[in-house]
Amino acid sequence: MNILLLGSGGREHALAWKMAQSKLTKKLYIAPGNGGTEEVGENISLNISNFEETKRFLISKNISLVVVGPEQPLVNGFTDNLANDLELNHINVIGPKKIGATLEGSKDFSKQFMFRNGVPTAAYQSFTKSTLSEGLAFLETLKPPYVLKADGLAAGKGVLILDDLAEAKQELTSMFEGKFGEASNTVVIEEFLDGIELSVFVVTDGKDYVILPEAKDYKRIGEGDKGLNTGGMGAVSPVPFAKGEFLQKVEEKVIKPTINGLAKDRIEYKGFIFFGLIKVNNEPYVIEYNVRMGDPETEVVIPRIKSDLVALFDACAKGTLANYKLEVMDETALTIVAVSGGYPGNYEKGKLISGIRDAQAGIYFHAGTKSDGDDLVTSGGRVIACTGFGNTLVKAKNNALTMVNSLKFQGKYNRKDIGNDLEGLI
Repeated sequence: MNILLLGSGGREHALAWKMAQSKLTKKLYIAPGNGGTEEVGENISLNISNFEETKRFLISKNISLVVVGPEQPLVNGFTDNLANDLELNHINVIGPKKIGATLEGSKDFSKQFMFRNGVPTAAYQSFTKSTLSEGLAFLETLKPPYVLKADGLAAGKGVLILDDLAEAKQELTSMFEGKFGEASNTVVIEEFLDGIELSVFVVTDGKDYVILPEAKDYKRIGEGDKGLNTGGMGAVSPVPFAKGEFLQKVEEKVIKPTINGLAKDRIEYKGFIFFGLIKVNNEPYVIEYNVRMGDPETEVVIPRIKSDLVALFDACAKGTLANYKLEVMDETALTIVAVSGGYPGNYEKGKLISGIRDAQAGIYFHAGTKSDGDDLVTSGGRVIACTGFGNTLVKAKNNALTMVNSLKFQGKYNRKDIGNDLEGLI
């Protein structure tokens, strides 16, 4: 089949790398892709916000499957647009319609969904600018730290965790004054949960599901998980503290009620669900839903899958997931992200990249790269995810470190402590 993959990051390179290996893949297009995806498919320039342009491409290339990498097209209704067009509604899309994508697009919507369907999550209340005084009063009833979340999409920057009540009140006021734009027109204030975080992923057709390998990611820029939040500086899979009994709880208390809730609420859903979890006293609580794979978690989850990924997507589209058996390798995968100097603040682009060598013990997944003639140069903040493998976490980490150390570009920075906090939990 001819396939279109939407996106340009490390997540999309990992998906493209795996999809290109499938016997079901005839031609793979990536829009817009990056310097790595062009090695496994054909990068194309396509304005998916322009429906007529997208329609012409889908028809001319005889596309039968679209895989949506990032969340924004889903929240904008990309899947609905195809489903509502008589010439395109035969095309299968891995990614929910707009109502399903609201699980990520609105924190308030997702919290209501969780409470309505008995999915364990932190207590919360939502406020708007007109109810600011009530929000300030609600903060006074809570114990620190105070958790403030912009309701809408804010590029991963819309969550604040603050220890000081006065600062929390000031930040709440700032959010209603446009700190995160329209995303913070509504703000969710929720109870702080103290535990350790992880991510669990499923592919679902709305009634059945396949659980993918779990992962833990590292968002802070600095060693020891300090400093500003980023899109992700590294990830590990499997997660040593997520053993059989706990993962059974995740399935029974989180995954099943979520899938059942989609059916009960009559929300059609075909695609990924990302469960951002926190383990508190050996119990799982949902921090957030995402309606796509995480990044850089994808760079450790996808390489551990031995099965045909396109066959999984095909089963999802056809509603035959109950018959699909996922095979996963036992080895640990650990990725370290090399980023541009200055990231997540201001950084320069166009820096020459060298040192990418054939890595028998790992894979380089490109994110912010592009071809410039015969050269490969930086084009984003997160440049390349270096994924190492090993039969232990330590070996996987050492292989990833070897890979990232061989990588060269001006201003390169990476954390060296990814996975260190997990070594004592094995």
